Amino acid sequence: MKRTRLVFSGSGGQGVITAAIILAEAAVIHEGMNATQSQSYGAAARGGATRSDVIISEHEINFPVVSQPNILVCLTQQAYTSFAPEIRPGGTLLTDSRFVETTKKVDARQIELPMYENVMEKIGKPIVFNICVLGALIGIADLVKPDSVMKAIADRVPKDFVEMNKTALSIGYELGQANRLF
Repeated sequence: MKRTRLVFSGSGGQGVITAAIILAEAAVIHEGMNATQSQSYGAAARGGATRSDVIISEHEINFPVVSQPNILVCLTQQAYTSFAPEIRPGGTLLTDSRFVETTKKVDARQIELPMYENVMEKIGKPIVFNICVLGALIGIADLVKPDSVMKAIADRVPKDFVEMNKTALSIGYELGQANRLF
């Protein structure tokens, strides 16, 4: 892996920013890579549009903003409509089948997974949906090791919630593994 440009997008309250931060921390702290993470919010934090750019690289990163992401994660229809045209030709677009209806207008591999449905069925709490999405992402794209992500999660969430997050990460990772890129 030379450099991967990612955009996480959705709405406030879905944990989009947290998932991006955890991914960047896993890359930097636990795998010794370089990473940047930046974020922007719509007019209203909870429920408004949210975007987080992440760059993971083995080399120095000179500019932290992502244009033409290799990987785009869209968790709302609005995010999909806004950001799908930006994806790099041949890139990967990950969506949740419950919240996003995709079109085939984009030159990208579109992966639609029932992440939210699986979280609700197996855990029953939507609070870890973002961690399931992160698990699916690393299952698909092999950006960092699941152990590194789990360590970053353990540093961020209260001890009582680590096991639930581990379960969500595993659910997502298994969904992602079934759709691997390489």
